Amino acid sequence: MGKDKKEEEAVFLRKKITLLRAFSLLIGSMVGSGIFISPKGVLKNSGSVGFSLTVWFACGLLSMFGALSYAELGTRITKSGGHYIYILETLGPLPSFLFLWAEFFAIRPANSAVVSLAFGRYMLEPFFAPCAAPLPAVKLVSLLGYYTVLSLNSWSVTWSARVQTALSIIKLLALALIIVPGIMLLAQGHTENFQDAFDRQSLVLDKLPLAFYAGMFAYSGWFQASFVREELIRPERNIPLAVIVSVITVIVGYMLTNVSYYTVLGTQDVLASPAVAVSFVQRAFKSLISVVPVLVALSCLGTMNGGIFTFSRTLFVASREGQWPPLFSMIHIRRHTPLPAVMLMFPLVTAMVCIGDIYHLMNFFSFSRWLFIGLATLGLIVHRYRHPELHSPFKVPLFIPVSFTIICLFTVGMSFYSDPINISIGCTMVLSGFPVYYLVVHRQMSDHCCSLFYYLTHKLQVLLEVVQQEIKTY
Repeated sequence: MGKDKKEEEAVFLRKKITLLRAFSLLIGSMVGSGIFISPKGVLKNSGSVGFSLTVWFACGLLSMFGALSYAELGTRITKSGGHYIYILETLGPLPSFLFLWAEFFAIRPANSAVVSLAFGRYMLEPFFAPCAAPLPAVKLVSLLGYYTVLSLNSWSVTWSARVQTALSIIKLLALALIIVPGIMLLAQGHTENFQDAFDRQSLVLDKLPLAFYAGMFAYSGWFQASFVREELIRPERNIPLAVIVSVITVIVGYMLTNVSYYTVLGTQDVLASPAVAVSFVQRAFKSLISVVPVLVALSCLGTMNGGIFTFSRTLFVASREGQWPPLFSMIHIRRHTPLPAVMLMFPLVTAMVCIGDIYHLMNFFSFSRWLFIGLATLGLIVHRYRHPELHSPFKVPLFIPVSFTIICLFTVGMSFYSDPINISIGCTMVLSGFPVYYLVVHRQMSDHCCSLFYYLTHKLQVLLEVVQQEIKTY
């Protein structure tokens, strides 16, 4: 009894994520702004309706390969932290730090800014239609949405998970409102937009990586369960189950949504639309013109919530592993949330929302993200080779991680031809982590720096009411 009471009072991240919450986290992270933004990016870079649908399906299949590989990694490696911890445990500390560096300064804030801007745009769309909402207003609403979710994650793990479940149901409802009228029109014989669907003259091969980036952006989120592995109930069973069910659900939903879009809108309509879902509803279902944008905005809110929930765990684990300042592996004494790690993204996301443009941001962070996801699945192959004796409760055929790794790294390489400027910026961001690693992380700091650092950490710890985790959870 004494032990139970002691554990109840201890400060640590509790196992509060059930199978339903894991499923909601994955659905909520995947079905966000992507399906409402990316159709334009996929169509623009694939060239025709037929090729864009092919890219959507291929991206879904590729996501399933990646998700299955991550499900095996999640049963082999018992720590939270997703990409970061998998690269650290399989390929070593330097590549894992480079990932952390790129993720913190480029990938995650740019991703959050893209989703926040989509939230702001869709939230204001009904008030300004048929005109576009003013950009300063979009940015203000985007930041308000982001700060609301940030506050929720600082306050309670349970409430963050509950809100995620509710928003996941809203997301599926938003997709259903697009799918049903579109499929009904298709069944009535409205197939004119599918004539000459595969127009080979419009296909430009060197643009295909950008089409894949846009499609994979819409599916991205299948890896989120691996970030909260230590907080999952029965992770060996629930990670593979949640991953398989959620990815299949999203593939089916996305294919039907795109077919609905193209049933109602021609290629020029999709390319000209700043918000494809709103243009769709204006044509097909005018009575819902004020409802759908709000549903899409709430969908984006769910993606923001999932992103903050999971990335704070990456910073928490990196700090625990000694590659990030120790303050960020601390937990609030009453709320049991990783408060410093949650709050750290606040300034960078604010800056990117204020200066960013959605499509440039997307290409900018996609390079770094897919490079490191490819390295994480390469790490699974390495881990299998190094530890043949290790029994894994969930094992995928070797061709799955091999295929996924090759396609990821090939797409990353090809993207240098497609968008050299943004990709070079992303590459420079990754490489800038080298001197930081060797000067700060790899080599011990001087005593003077350490004492100053300790003083600042102690003061912030008192101010935020946070302490180190008291019970080991891995």
